[in-house]
Amino acid sequence: MTKSRRSDAQTLWGSGAKLDAQMLAYTVADDREVDRRLIRWDILGSLGHIEGLPIAEGERRGLARALRAALKAADADDLRIGRDHEDVHSAVEFWLTKHHGDVGLMVHAGRSRNDQVVTDLRLYLRDTLLELQARALDAAEELVRFAAKHRTVLWPGYTHQRRAMPSSAALWALAHAEGLLDTAESLEAVYRRVDRSPLGSAAGYGTPLPYDRKGVARALGFSGFDASVTAVQNGRGKLEAAVLFWCAQLGHDLAKLSSDVILFSAEEFGWILLPPELATGSSIMPHKRNPDLFELTRARAGQVEGALAEVMAVGRGLPSGYHRDFQFLKAPLFRGLDRTAEMLEMIGSAIPKLMVDRVRGAKALSGDILATDEVFRRMKTGVPFRTAYRAVAAELKRGVKFPALSPREIIAGRTSAGGVGNVAIAAARSRVRAARRWNVRVRRRWEGALDRLAGGAR
Repeated sequence: MTKSRRSDAQTLWGSGAKLDAQMLAYTVADDREVDRRLIRWDILGSLGHIEGLPIAEGERRGLARALRAALKAADADDLRIGRDHEDVHSAVEFWLTKHHGDVGLMVHAGRSRNDQVVTDLRLYLRDTLLELQARALDAAEELVRFAAKHRTVLWPGYTHQRRAMPSSAALWALAHAEGLLDTAESLEAVYRRVDRSPLGSAAGYGTPLPYDRKGVARALGFSGFDASVTAVQNGRGKLEAAVLFWCAQLGHDLAKLSSDVILFSAEEFGWILLPPELATGSSIMPHKRNPDLFELTRARAGQVEGALAEVMAVGRGLPSGYHRDFQFLKAPLFRGLDRTAEMLEMIGSAIPKLMVDRVRGAKALSGDILATDEVFRRMKTGVPFRTAYRAVAAELKRGVKFPALSPREIIAGRTSAGGVGNVAIAAARSRVRAARRWNVRVRRRWEGALDRLAGGAR
């Protein structure tokens, strides 16, 4: 076994002594790569943090100027997490110290890397979750447009993967739109947990400074702060799991939609048509047109669920307080968020390109699939439901063919709210608009706060 070399890497916890390089590499792991997306949020969080410090106003202004310079440097890619840094926090603090002297030595007063990283993550999640919700609403809106465009296109509906009753392209699209809307609207509950400032909790037991937690939360545009300083660390893993569970629900919605498109566009069905730009080919079979993007959406949905399972495994069963295990929450969180963004962007752009085969769908609506219509036709003549049901079932066994219905007749017979003849397009549009208003309102609140902190540097 070779002897471990010593490292000069900069850490915020080091005493100045040389560090064991093997130990440092093991503890840093992939934090340098993972933390890159947090640089701006770490600087913005620090701008909010200094608002709560009991320091002279001149010192606060000096810190703010230095942090705004750091923000510009990060935007210009002049402030990076290097090999000599342990993580994003050390990269920012040592940049400040190098370029602004003692100002950089003050920025960490009153906090720990524990509440600092939670702040970074919550700032990042506020932005990312609202963006994901907006993309989900875009996809839902495209489905509503698809429904309006193909309102009278009929095809079979299925239960147990067997033909059940007449359905329509509009009914199908609106079902998936409403599924996305249910998930998009449920973000509000998750967002309330993200929208609380953890600063001032330090390592989980507060700080021996008269730190203005309420003022810091207000400065960063949070709606409040975690009341118990110890609850911040106890919530690690739980919040990430809540976020990824929300993403997994979006994945569930998109995977189900994708499975339908794959099935209904197969040659044996043909209700949905994939345009050439949405299909791939085969390296050996020249006739193939494969729905790869929808298959890979299903796979990505599974990856999001895998990220959720990873986060839950890391956080499960730990006692109260901070543990280094939490370091491994970031990578699966980011991976799950990235996969969700990819799915939403791809499906949102694919939906308006899908086509339908009106004739083929209508041709499939004959024979047994109209048996229930025949039952209710007899009910209108005064026959009790169960009597009509049994009579129709017996006739089906004898091979009796019931009269075919035209698409117009099928639609006209289904006028109850939300059915084939009365699809809820207006209601879906109204829900999309309401969710967008909420999204814009909450984003405007915290973006305004961060713009004030950044002083035009953001």
